[in-house]
Amino acid sequence: MSDATASQQIDDIIARQSGWKQETMSALRAAIRSADPDIVEAVKYKKPSKPEGVAFWTHEGDVCFVDVLKASVRLTFSKGAHMEPSPLFTSRLDSTVARAIDHGEGDEVDAQAVAELVREAVALNLAR
Repeated sequence: MSDATASQQIDDIIARQSGWKQETMSALRAAIRSADPDIVEAVKYKKPSKPEGVAFWTHEGDVCFVDVLKASVRLTFSKGAHMEPSPLFTSRLDSTVARAIDHGEGDEVDAQAVAELVREAVALNLAR
């Protein structure tokens, strides 16, 4: 897929999933994109063990990325440790940089709350 746009590559990453992981990833992407009309989709960290890469969203720097793990779909905010504390953050709480939200099977995506976090992360990027 070297000629595919980042958005098409993210479509492919989502299509590779099934069931709740696909639904969760789609819901997160929709919430992220709805939060900022200027957000840019990218795919990073392609490697032999993960040739499709990881879905990223940027606006004047990395905002967040979504990665599929064995038991969860993780939404990581690249500079989450510098954002206001949120009860949504469930992972990477000891990191000095990032914060993440793990979504497991049966977990609902709070699209409004995710969008608010995305707007906060974008504002943090724009302030630098």
